Amino acid sequence: MIEIDGSAGEGGGQIVRTSLALAMLTGAAITIRNVRARRSNPGLRAQHLAAVRAAAAISGASVHGATLASGELRFAPGRVLAGHYEIDVGTAGSTLLVLQTIVPALSFCSGPSEVTLHGGTHNPRAPSFEFVHDAYLPLLARLGFTVRLALERHGFYPRGGGLIRASIGPFRGGAALELTERGALVSKSARVLLSRLPAHIGEREIAVLRNRLELLESACSINAVAARSAGNTVHVRIDSTHVSTVFCGFGMRGLPAEELAAGLAAEVNQYLRANVALDSHLADQILIPLALAAGGCVTTMTPSGHTKTNADIIKVFLPIRIDLRELHSGRWLITVSPRPGEGPRARGERVDYDPEHD
Repeated sequence: MIEIDGSAGEGGGQIVRTSLALAMLTGAAITIRNVRARRSNPGLRAQHLAAVRAAAAISGASVHGATLASGELRFAPGRVLAGHYEIDVGTAGSTLLVLQTIVPALSFCSGPSEVTLHGGTHNPRAPSFEFVHDAYLPLLARLGFTVRLALERHGFYPRGGGLIRASIGPFRGGAALELTERGALVSKSARVLLSRLPAHIGEREIAVLRNRLELLESACSINAVAARSAGNTVHVRIDSTHVSTVFCGFGMRGLPAEELAAGLAAEVNQYLRANVALDSHLADQILIPLALAAGGCVTTMTPSGHTKTNADIIKVFLPIRIDLRELHSGRWLITVSPRPGEGPRARGERVDYDPEHD
């Protein structure tokens, strides 16, 4: 039994998701105490419970404490089985965070899996579909993971109702990821999504982005999408020689369109000035894949508390080193490598494929 303090470090839901993902891969039973204890709404919320249910479904786990607002969770995984799974977050909670919880374990099965997820697809404080599809998955592919993703219906807060389909193939293996330079800037583009909102909101956002990011008119688009709730997201994609990344801003009641776009533009410009390969969100979310594959090193901006906590949890489960070193002001190097004398991971024997499972 591995015991995790859910209030340690950043103390958020990522501790739950990372612990679940690595418990399934190592076969370790876990107890997480003080779940999100320092949050204004402590304990497990609906989207954390969706991740627990999804992890239990693919691993046949024994689970205790999986209730709303629970401050303690016990999770003892069984065998992870590839197959067809349907997961309903039940709210507008993030389907992408749930997917990131189960992708590692399903990737180390000997056969493919198909996963359908219902819920939120564009959520504040969570990766958007575009971020995962255009920035996160290409890095996973370079590490040897096989994941395909399709968005069939958008889901915004508060009603959700989005639909995503994922195909996850067996891990192929590969070389370590060496990504210390992003290379020359290839292109910049912006895309606004609007659901049940007037077009002028997107036009005002694009006007600010064009001015502050020097975007060509042809590189900007406004798309009306069908969803159960009104919603507005703004994405800026930066394509460089060695990497692509996506920045996302979310419209909220009381937040002027111009202010949303200006904040997003400032975030993009900060990344461009920093001369790093990965933005802070992408660097955080690539840690588990790096730890499970051949490791590597990436440059990024000053790591957040979220990233440092994630690294600490990963090292509890896997025989690896994660070093965060400042190269100079605002530019950091993250290195993930096996500990001397040990392999890159200790997992996989308990993962199998059942072609009859649905």
